[in-house]
Amino acid sequence: MGETKRIGILTSGGDCAGLNAVIRAVVFRAIGTYGWKVLGISKATQGLMSRPPEFVPLDIEKVDRLLTAGGTVLGTTNKGNPFAFPMADGQLVDRAQEIIDGYHLLGLDAIIGIGGDGSMAILRRLAQQGGLNLVTIPKTIDNDVDITECSIGFDTAVNTATEALDRLHFTAASHSRVMILEVMGRDAGHIAISAGIAGGADVILIPEIPYTIANICGKLRERQEQGKDYSLVIVSEAVRTETGESISSTDPSGQFRYGGIGQYLANQIAVCSGAETRVTVLGHVQRGGTPSPLDRLLASAFGVAAVDLIAEGHYDRMVGWRDRQVISVPIAQAIAHYCVVDPNSTLAKTARGLGIYLGD
Repeated sequence: MGETKRIGILTSGGDCAGLNAVIRAVVFRAIGTYGWKVLGISKATQGLMSRPPEFVPLDIEKVDRLLTAGGTVLGTTNKGNPFAFPMADGQLVDRAQEIIDGYHLLGLDAIIGIGGDGSMAILRRLAQQGGLNLVTIPKTIDNDVDITECSIGFDTAVNTATEALDRLHFTAASHSRVMILEVMGRDAGHIAISAGIAGGADVILIPEIPYTIANICGKLRERQEQGKDYSLVIVSEAVRTETGESISSTDPSGQFRYGGIGQYLANQIAVCSGAETRVTVLGHVQRGGTPSPLDRLLASAFGVAAVDLIAEGHYDRMVGWRDRQVISVPIAQAIAHYCVVDPNSTLAKTARGLGIYLGD
């Protein structure tokens, strides 16, 4: 079995379904196959920043029932870049060395970081600066990490958005309304286009493809002429107004937030078409709940593969999914490009082929 290693695992950035399934897989593989010790780091890098470092010893019994649990038992945060960490007095302080020291205080041989492109960029910078042995696993409901075809959390988010469209369909038909569903996705429209096709939307709006209110209303009139006096619209939160303005806000902590494009569209559609409109903002419902079977499978495969990379001494790599198998690539390569929807992709062509208004 070789030497007994001590490895850490942390979840960073926004939560999503499937994180606990990754933790479970890592513990099963690390302890069950290699006889290692696994420490769960609390609240992402903040656990390593604390003194003493905050962690939970993990064993198979503790994680055995985590496969179907949503969220993350380790806690997470998407605030506080350690290289410019906001202090109570308003100052931004570089606390990276504290995190590096926390890794060494725990006597870790390696650490597995589960996060999106932003989290991975920070973790890699810490690893490069402090000589940490790092392997990463992609998770984001936005599915915007390059190289991997799927990130953990995406499939569950699409399932949730699709179910919402299924439910809104009947209300729309009953009241002859235009129902607008606003979904997450940051600056990429993967959730909207996937759920829109799966949920039978009539209009799909994503940040990557421009649209006009006139053409949306034209699509609604076309349906009315066909005897269909209701419609479903799904829109990604990062879609801008017709004139190119971003609808967003800043919360009291200074965090940037998208939100409001659904209501903007409802107002514009009501004016140009006379249709009665209603808006549903799905919000964080997309992040929570029981992970889908696909997210459980990916989480399990990624967790096992990440541990095996450590066993092989292969660091500074991200595991991913391509061509129906797990791969690993340099982290720098995985985060070099932001993965958005290609306007000429198969899904875009499929939407147009089904008569869905996709913009243009």
